[in-house]
Amino acid sequence: MPPHSRSDEAPPAFLRAVQSLHTRTVRPEIVVEDIPAPRRLAPYTVAMAATVHTDEGDAAFGRLIVLYDPEESRGWPGPFRMVAYVSAELEPDLSGDPLLGQVAWSWLTEALEAQGADHRALSGTVTRATTEGFGLKAGEPTTTEVEVRASWTPTEAEDLSAHRAAWLDLLSVAAGLPPVDVTDISRRARSDA
Repeated sequence: MPPHSRSDEAPPAFLRAVQSLHTRTVRPEIVVEDIPAPRRLAPYTVAMAATVHTDEGDAAFGRLIVLYDPEESRGWPGPFRMVAYVSAELEPDLSGDPLLGQVAWSWLTEALEAQGADHRALSGTVTRATTEGFGLKAGEPTTTEVEVRASWTPTEAEDLSAHRAAWLDLLSVAAGLPPVDVTDISRRARSDA
């Protein structure tokens, strides 16, 4: 995946980091694609989007942006900064759970830890949005979405594969996918019926 800003001038450290983003396999339910990266956030940037596809449709969407400032003039504790976004529709009964924010944030921290994505200066927000129809839309079902927005500085700057894997793990959990190598018996029961 080529960087989307000043690629012809990109430093070798940035190019190695970008190449590392594609060293791990992706679950078959997830489609990842390169997208244009924002140009004003750092001198060098690259971005990707991912969508989780299930039998019921698109279950979650996310973006991952890698920022690189070799002069470290941005106030990050290192030259790289990861910026992640994940959005997923939730079961209606979870919308009022007072711990939803903490639980969704733990999805990220646990994914970073499980993938060995060492980092510092982690920060972010969790937002829940409930959509309820009125008037002509009164018959539409109420939906709840959760959004996780986060950024962190990787401590291993030139190998970002664990950070991308953690972002994809967060996306998978938010979409309600079972862990890898675990059979979802509820799906199997539906297909046998």
